[in-house]
Amino acid sequence: MKILLAEDTKDLNKVVTQMLEMQGFDVDSAFDGEEALKLALSNGYDGIVLDIMMPKMSGLDVLKEIRSRNIVTPVLMLTAKAEVDDRVEGLDAGADDYLTKPFAMKELMARVKALTRRGSQYAAKELSFGDLTLKSESLELIASNTVRLSIKEFSLMQALLLNQEHEVDNNYLIEHVWNDENDVSEETVWLYVNFLQGKLSYVDSNVEIKGDKGGPFKVVVNE
Repeated sequence: MKILLAEDTKDLNKVVTQMLEMQGFDVDSAFDGEEALKLALSNGYDGIVLDIMMPKMSGLDVLKEIRSRNIVTPVLMLTAKAEVDDRVEGLDAGADDYLTKPFAMKELMARVKALTRRGSQYAAKELSFGDLTLKSESLELIASNTVRLSIKEFSLMQALLLNQEHEVDNNYLIEHVWNDENDVSEETVWLYVNFLQGKLSYVDSNVEIKGDKGGPFKVVVNE
């Protein structure tokens, strides 16, 4: 599981990073809002921990921007403020959970674990991008025509659409589509990307999967 931690207090950032890594998480750290946004837009994460008060760009502004880009990664907000209005603003902006400083490290770890479980269980009934629609209940890919996908094809297409704002690498896809199954390599990923490219051609969609063997991959709309 990969976490983005955005916290400008260096000592706290270091301690939280170490605790998360001890719990088995892979952590990317950011020390200001602009850096956090750049990472959120260029990588896939299972959860994001955002401090509200950060230099260059507030956590709330980062949250609003990533939600406007259709990034649905679960987000936990951290704040030194306890005012109700502050919490409401964060939740209205798309936060999934809220923790007020000072907090017990044990509670933060529990919240992050709950957050990532929630993200792994996320399954929108329908995802849309360009002229393309992906339906989870029927495993159908729909544009001018309709085709049914295999479970792995569906999971791969879903992973790409949920990360439509940035490229997705092989390791991320293997972890999230194949759940770290044995004997899954870049050859396997490339094979299924080719399957999906063929399905996109069949349904006559303006959506294309960009990327060469070895990745990374990204869905784009051809105007």
